Amino acid sequence: MGVNRFSEGIGRYFSAADLEKIRSTRVGIAGAGGLGSNCALNLVRSGFVLFTIVDFDCVEPSNLNRQFYFQDQVGLKKIEALKANLLRINPDLDINALDVRLEEENVRDIFAGCQVIVEALDGAHDKAMISRMFINGDKLLVCVSGIGGWGDSDRIRVRKIKDRFFVVGDMESEVSGTLPPTSPVVSIAAAKQADLVLSHVIGPCIKEKPLAR
Repeated sequence: MGVNRFSEGIGRYFSAADLEKIRSTRVGIAGAGGLGSNCALNLVRSGFVLFTIVDFDCVEPSNLNRQFYFQDQVGLKKIEALKANLLRINPDLDINALDVRLEEENVRDIFAGCQVIVEALDGAHDKAMISRMFINGDKLLVCVSGIGGWGDSDRIRVRKIKDRFFVVGDMESEVSGTLPPTSPVVSIAAAKQADLVLSHVIGPCIKEKPLAR
């Protein structure tokens, strides 16, 4: 096996103790679209190596404006394409990629081994289901609500609902025909999700202001 240049480089930025915490945390990502693929990208670049990623869609041309996929991956299953892309960053990842639809009947079992759950789904019903199933548990739950359109990016905020439950977004601008999904806003929300996960696992690096409720 060759030298893992990623692992070699990231050691410059985190202590050995923090890297151990990061590398021992399994993150469950519900959805591999604009939020899920970009959140996974940020988490991998932050040193996380254990993932359970769930999605049943294929990469479409309309995904390429904001999702972590490439033209030659159109038609592939998203979980297969995303796994391949993430492994190019760090070849030592442990990714459990599941081509299934999340339902109330399977979601608890699928994410049983995860300490963190990132909700990155499209439909309001599915988002509500994830929240309902895990809001009172001991896992960190990071959801999104309101990331449509563009402009005024400071509206994408983090709200603390409970000690282990956070929501990212503006709570209003859901994606629609008049508020399409764009790379800047979707990427900002996904990055904020990843930052919440990193901060939860190793603690904040600076004094943070209280989150809006």
